Amino acid sequence: MRLITCYKLVPEEQDIVITAERTLATNQTGEKISPFDLNAIEAAVQLAGEDDEVLALSVGGKALDNAKLRKDLLSRGPNALYLVSDERLTSSLPHETARVIAAASQKIGFDLLIFGEGSGDLYAQQTGLLVGALLHIPAVNAVSHIEKHEGYITVERTLENEVEVLDVPLPAVICVSSDINVPRIPSMKAILGAGKKSVTQWHADDIGWTPDKSRTDLLSVYAPQETQRKHIIIEGDGQDEIARLRDYLTNALS
Repeated sequence: MRLITCYKLVPEEQDIVITAERTLATNQTGEKISPFDLNAIEAAVQLAGEDDEVLALSVGGKALDNAKLRKDLLSRGPNALYLVSDERLTSSLPHETARVIAAASQKIGFDLLIFGEGSGDLYAQQTGLLVGALLHIPAVNAVSHIEKHEGYITVERTLENEVEVLDVPLPAVICVSSDINVPRIPSMKAILGAGKKSVTQWHADDIGWTPDKSRTDLLSVYAPQETQRKHIIIEGDGQDEIARLRDYLTNALS
């Protein structure tokens, strides 16, 4: 079986600066692998047997050139890494990202595509399902457990009041939840061995991708409006004070 685990590079949260206008300044931020995609990488590595191959795939802009992040990714278990780098993909929205991943994964060849539940920045939870739709193959999200069989996989989805069990024929796309596993911390041996693994870098022309007409436009991103503290202090423990506290809490929650 050939598994492709897809990941996205997102800004380091602690480096993001909120301006006076509530916009997010990310020009000085570093990059990291989206935490939700670490679950997808770990799920692929755990699912793979001795005869299976785990490949990692990412699309984006110049951030993909970061050698440290490539090594970090490969130290987590994938056998090889594929990158599709194009400046037009730096801030691409889910539909465009899905088109690129679909084209690249078809060129690579796969049995199972594994995504995280969403990205650490937009958290749109759309890309994996859109890839399945574009490739006309089964796509299942919110997967909390996977079992491999000949020609199909069995997945579990934890719903509000029940656990749904599905047999999914291959090839397929799944999006795993963050509670499916605890991503490993790479050992020193794995980190040293990562530098010897294959990295294939493509450009848009290599996979036959051209930008599609945008279906949505990202107009703006703002931090939430901060609310001033009211500093209401109720002194005393009598019935009147308790009633006033109850009224304040009721109004605040309504």
